Amino acid sequence: MRKSQEIVSPENLDLKTFNIFKGLTDAELESLSQSLVCNSHKRGSIVYNEGSRINGSYIVTSGVLKIYKTGFDGKEQIIRFAKGGDLIGFRSIVSDELACTTAKVIQDAVLCYLPGDIITSFIKGNSEFAMSLMRLTCRELGESNKFLTDIAQKTVRERLAEVLLLLMDTFDLDEDHTLKISLTREELANMVGTATESVIRLLSEFKSDKLIELHGRKIKLLNIPKLIKIGNVYV
Repeated sequence: MRKSQEIVSPENLDLKTFNIFKGLTDAELESLSQSLVCNSHKRGSIVYNEGSRINGSYIVTSGVLKIYKTGFDGKEQIIRFAKGGDLIGFRSIVSDELACTTAKVIQDAVLCYLPGDIITSFIKGNSEFAMSLMRLTCRELGESNKFLTDIAQKTVRERLAEVLLLLMDTFDLDEDHTLKISLTREELANMVGTATESVIRLLSEFKSDKLIELHGRKIKLLNIPKLIKIGNVYV
């Protein structure tokens, strides 16, 4: 898929509204603004591929991306989603390693590219920014550890319930209690870590049990307490 070439001016961004940049000084924010290159990306665009060398990171200003790894059989395993305000691709800059995931746009997005040397200079010169990046790294590591534990210890039914709750926490519900994110059955399966056929069957069971309603790709949550119980989620 080709990326849109439309340029979005960084000058229109209030960088202080992004949590990761709150510790930067006015001079650093000005330097960052001058270094950013912003573009719009259409659904289906690949921002970077697993195993590629990326020389900078991306701040998501709008839209949604899925971050995933590809197994030996070519099957995707979705690690997480990125939405407005999230920073992606920074691990490769900090570790000086090839990208360990692929980032793909699933809702039209605007991304701003941050050159790696800018990030490195902020890490070296601003301890508050360095701590923010460290906390972000630790949070993502914690999420990865939890995913591994769930895969090993939870049933597919439990994991699907937990994924629906995770999507609710990440993207919220509309006034009709419908998830504000539309995913294919395959994408749901790639989050749960199972076959697409299994997710389709379990969604039908959840519907029969009055836990959810299905309207195409849209999923309405009818009984959140029961989903919490099924997913063995602590809230």
